[in-house]
Amino acid sequence: MSFTDKQIQILEVAEKLFANKGFDGTSIRDIAAEAGVNVAMISYYFKSKENLMQSIFEKSMGSFRLRVESLLKDDSLSSFQKMEILIDEKIEGIMERQRFYKIMICEQVTNKNPIIIEFVNEMKKKNAEAVNKLIREGQKKGEYKKGIDVILLLSTLFGTISQTLINKEQYREINRLQSLSEDEFEAGLKKQMGTYIKIIFKAI
Repeated sequence: MSFTDKQIQILEVAEKLFANKGFDGTSIRDIAAEAGVNVAMISYYFKSKENLMQSIFEKSMGSFRLRVESLLKDDSLSSFQKMEILIDEKIEGIMERQRFYKIMICEQVTNKNPIIIEFVNEMKKKNAEAVNKLIREGQKKGEYKKGIDVILLLSTLFGTISQTLINKEQYREINRLQSLSEDEFEAGLKKQMGTYIKIIFKAI
């Protein structure tokens, strides 16, 4: 689904408020006030707060599948080069969209919105199917081993990134990186996670 500039503005405001105040703690009026629009406009675009949350997930998670599908069409890259691009882009994306991933983790842990959870699970399924196509392509070319568990592979990717970000201050302290600026630290962390995940994927 494509979104207009106004819809994207509303989605970004809603994402910020949901991350800071939680889904239950945020009202449509809060979102309208922060976005500088009236409640009727939000209702017109999204119908309900649940649909608004669903659109946030669709916007963020759908882009991953589209990226996999675009890489599948690129014959200039090996299957593993495509996977390395996905790894780097997913690290970058999660670090840039930490608010969204905070919402996703909270929604899955609290499990208060079954409609949202069902939608997230459906999006995960579609993303896994797309990655499975990439893996099958690599297996046909003899670049990947047989018997790869796609769900565990994606759990390794997303779990490593999200848990590292949750514990990044501990990571910084243990590795004695306090002298680095925030930008220097995050750049180094991206590089280290990328190297680490690629080593694991190569072994798998």
